[in-house]
Amino acid sequence: MDRTLERYQRSSYSTQGNNLTVADSVTQSWCQEVSKLKAKYESLQRSQRNLLGEDLGSLSVKELQNLETQLEGALTQARQRKSQMMLENMEKLRKKERHLGDMNKQLSNQLELEGQGSFRTMQDSWDSASLVGSSFSTHPSQSNATETEPLLQIGYHQYGSNGGFSVPRSNAGDNNCTQGWAL
Repeated sequence: MDRTLERYQRSSYSTQGNNLTVADSVTQSWCQEVSKLKAKYESLQRSQRNLLGEDLGSLSVKELQNLETQLEGALTQARQRKSQMMLENMEKLRKKERHLGDMNKQLSNQLELEGQGSFRTMQDSWDSASLVGSSFSTHPSQSNATETEPLLQIGYHQYGSNGGFSVPRSNAGDNNCTQGWAL
Protein backbone atom coordinates (compact mmCIF):
# COMPACT_ATOMS: atom_id res chain seq x y z
CA MET A 1 0.00 0.00 0.00
CA ASP A 2 2.87 2.33 0.75
CA ARG A 3 4.26 1.62 -2.63
CA THR A 4 0.99 2.49 -4.26
CA LEU A 5 0.82 5.76 -2.34
CA GLU A 6 4.38 6.58 -3.29
CA ARG A 7 3.70 5.89 -6.94
CA TYR A 8 0.55 7.98 -6.74
CA GLN A 9 2.43 10.89 -5.16
CA ARG A 10 5.23 10.65 -7.70
CA SER A 11 2.83 10.65 -10.62
CA SER A 12 0.80 13.53 -9.14
CA TYR A 13 3.83 15.66 -8.50
CA SER A 14 5.38 14.82 -11.83
CA THR A 15 2.22 15.95 -13.70
CA GLN A 16 2.21 19.13 -11.67
CA GLY A 17 5.86 19.60 -12.56
CA ASN A 18 5.06 18.99 -16.23
CA ASN A 19 2.23 21.51 -16.01
CA LEU A 20 4.66 24.01 -14.52
CA THR A 21 7.20 23.42 -17.25
CA VAL A 22 4.52 23.87 -19.94
CA ALA A 23 3.36 27.10 -18.30
CA ASP A 24 6.97 28.24 -18.02
CA SER A 25 7.61 27.49 -21.69
CA VAL A 26 4.44 29.38 -22.72
CA THR A 27 5.52 32.32 -20.58
CA GLN A 28 8.99 32.24 -22.10
CA SER A 29 7.60 32.14 -25.64
CA TRP A 30 5.37 35.15 -24.86
CA CYS A 31 8.34 37.01 -23.43
CA GLN A 32 10.35 36.25 -26.55
CA GLU A 33 7.44 37.37 -28.73
CA VAL A 34 7.15 40.63 -26.78
CA SER A 35 10.88 41.32 -27.10
CA LYS A 36 10.73 40.63 -30.88
CA LEU A 37 7.75 42.96 -31.27
CA LYS A 38 9.49 45.68 -29.26
CA ALA A 39 12.58 45.42 -31.48
CA LYS A 40 10.43 45.56 -34.62
CA TYR A 41 8.51 48.56 -33.23
CA GLU A 42 11.76 50.42 -32.51
CA SER A 43 13.07 49.56 -35.97
CA LEU A 44 9.88 50.90 -37.57
CA GLN A 45 10.10 54.09 -35.51
CA ARG A 46 13.72 54.58 -36.55
CA SER A 47 12.77 53.97 -40.18
CA GLN A 48 9.93 56.48 -39.92
CA ARG A 49 12.23 59.10 -38.43
CA ASN A 50 14.70 58.47 -41.25
CA LEU A 51 11.96 58.87 -43.87
CA LEU A 52 11.01 62.17 -42.24
CA GLY A 53 14.62 63.33 -42.52
CA GLU A 54 15.53 62.93 -38.85
CA ASP A 55 18.51 61.02 -37.41
CA LEU A 56 20.25 60.70 -40.77
CA GLY A 57 23.75 61.25 -39.36
CA SER A 58 24.12 57.67 -38.16
CA LEU A 59 23.19 56.13 -41.54
CA SER A 60 25.77 54.75 -43.95
CA VAL A 61 25.97 55.78 -47.60
CA LYS A 62 24.23 52.57 -48.69
CA GLU A 63 21.41 53.11 -46.19
CA LEU A 64 21.03 56.69 -47.45
CA GLN A 65 20.84 55.44 -51.03
CA ASN A 66 18.18 52.89 -50.03
CA LEU A 67 16.27 55.64 -48.27
CA GLU A 68 16.50 57.84 -51.36
CA THR A 69 15.20 54.98 -53.52
CA GLN A 70 12.27 54.44 -51.15
CA LEU A 71 11.41 58.13 -51.18
CA GLU A 72 11.60 58.33 -54.98
CA GLY A 73 9.36 55.27 -55.28
CA ALA A 74 6.82 56.76 -52.88
CA LEU A 75 6.89 60.07 -54.75
CA THR A 76 6.37 58.31 -58.09
CA GLN A 77 3.47 56.34 -56.66
CA ALA A 78 1.87 59.51 -55.24
CA ARG A 79 2.21 61.29 -58.59
CA GLN A 80 0.68 58.35 -60.44
CA ARG A 81 -2.25 58.27 -58.02
CA LYS A 82 -2.76 62.03 -58.39
CA SER A 83 -2.69 61.74 -62.19
CA GLN A 84 -5.15 58.87 -62.07
CA MET A 85 -7.52 60.84 -59.86
CA MET A 86 -7.27 63.89 -62.13
CA LEU A 87 -7.98 61.77 -65.22
CA GLU A 88 -11.01 60.22 -63.52
CA ASN A 89 -12.23 63.68 -62.54
CA MET A 90 -11.72 64.97 -66.09
CA GLU A 91 -13.70 62.03 -67.47
CA LYS A 92 -16.56 62.79 -65.07
CA LEU A 93 -16.51 66.42 -66.15
CA ARG A 94 -16.52 65.41 -69.83
CA LYS A 95 -19.56 63.21 -69.23
CA LYS A 96 -21.25 66.07 -67.42
CA GLU A 97 -20.37 68.43 -70.28
CA ARG A 98 -21.84 66.01 -72.84
CA HIS A 99 -24.96 65.61 -70.71
CA LEU A 100 -25.39 69.37 -70.38
CA GLY A 101 -24.81 69.79 -74.13
CA ASP A 102 -27.52 67.22 -74.84
CA MET A 103 -29.88 68.97 -72.44
CA ASN A 104 -29.09 72.29 -74.14
CA LYS A 105 -29.91 70.79 -77.55
CA GLN A 106 -33.16 69.38 -76.22
CA LEU A 107 -34.14 72.71 -74.72
CA SER A 108 -33.28 74.61 -77.90
CA ASN A 109 -35.31 72.11 -79.95
CA GLN A 110 -38.19 72.53 -77.52
CA LEU A 111 -37.89 76.30 -77.81
CA GLU A 112 -37.98 76.07 -81.60
CA LEU A 113 -41.03 73.83 -81.42
CA GLU A 114 -42.87 76.24 -79.16
CA GLY A 115 -42.08 78.97 -81.60
CA GLN A 116 -39.79 81.91 -81.75
CA GLY A 117 -42.75 84.30 -81.81
CA SER A 118 -43.72 83.69 -78.22
CA PHE A 119 -40.08 84.01 -77.16
CA ARG A 120 -39.70 87.31 -79.04
CA THR A 121 -42.89 88.58 -77.42
CA MET A 122 -41.55 87.78 -73.97
CA GLN A 123 -38.18 89.31 -74.81
CA ASP A 124 -39.80 92.48 -76.14
CA SER A 125 -41.95 92.76 -73.01
CA TRP A 126 -38.84 92.39 -70.85
CA ASP A 127 -37.02 95.02 -72.91
CA SER A 128 -39.94 97.46 -72.73
CA ALA A 129 -40.34 96.88 -68.98
CA SER A 130 -36.66 97.53 -68.42
CA LEU A 131 -36.77 100.65 -70.62
CA VAL A 132 -39.75 102.09 -68.75
CA GLY A 133 -38.11 101.49 -65.36
CA SER A 134 -34.71 102.76 -66.53
CA SER A 135 -33.64 106.39 -66.28
CA PHE A 136 -30.86 105.94 -68.85
CA SER A 137 -31.30 107.08 -72.42
CA THR A 138 -30.96 104.45 -75.10
CA HIS A 139 -29.17 104.69 -78.36
CA PRO A 140 -31.30 103.82 -81.43
CA SER A 141 -29.07 100.89 -82.34
CA GLN A 142 -29.30 99.49 -78.82
CA SER A 143 -32.79 98.07 -79.25
CA ASN A 144 -31.61 95.96 -82.19
CA ALA A 145 -28.24 95.10 -80.65
CA THR A 146 -29.45 91.73 -79.42
CA GLU A 147 -30.67 90.82 -82.87
CA THR A 148 -27.52 91.83 -84.76
CA GLU A 149 -24.70 90.85 -82.39
CA PRO A 150 -24.07 87.40 -81.02
CA LEU A 151 -23.93 87.01 -77.26
CA LEU A 152 -20.59 87.51 -75.60
CA GLN A 153 -19.75 84.37 -73.69
CA ILE A 154 -16.86 84.97 -71.34
CA GLY A 155 -14.77 81.86 -70.82
CA TYR A 156 -16.44 80.00 -73.67
CA HIS A 157 -14.05 78.12 -75.91
CA GLN A 158 -15.11 77.04 -79.37
CA TYR A 159 -13.70 73.72 -80.52
CA GLY A 160 -12.10 74.33 -83.87
CA SER A 161 -10.98 72.04 -86.64
CA ASN A 162 -7.34 72.35 -85.59
CA GLY A 163 -6.98 68.93 -84.04
CA GLY A 164 -9.51 69.33 -81.23
CA PHE A 165 -7.69 72.17 -79.49
CA SER A 166 -9.86 74.83 -77.99
CA VAL A 167 -9.44 78.35 -79.29
CA PRO A 168 -11.01 81.34 -77.54
CA ARG A 169 -13.74 82.78 -79.69
CA SER A 170 -13.68 86.50 -80.28
CA ASN A 171 -16.88 88.28 -81.25
CA ALA A 172 -15.31 91.75 -81.36
CA GLY A 173 -14.81 91.97 -85.11
CA ASP A 174 -17.94 90.12 -86.23
CA ASN A 175 -19.93 93.26 -87.09
CA ASN A 176 -19.63 97.02 -86.93
CA CYS A 177 -22.44 97.78 -84.47
CA THR A 178 -21.46 99.64 -81.33
CA GLN A 179 -23.63 99.33 -78.29
CA GLY A 180 -24.96 102.48 -76.66
CA TRP A 181 -23.17 102.02 -73.37
CA ALA A 182 -19.81 101.84 -75.14
CA LEU A 183 -20.19 105.31 -76.71
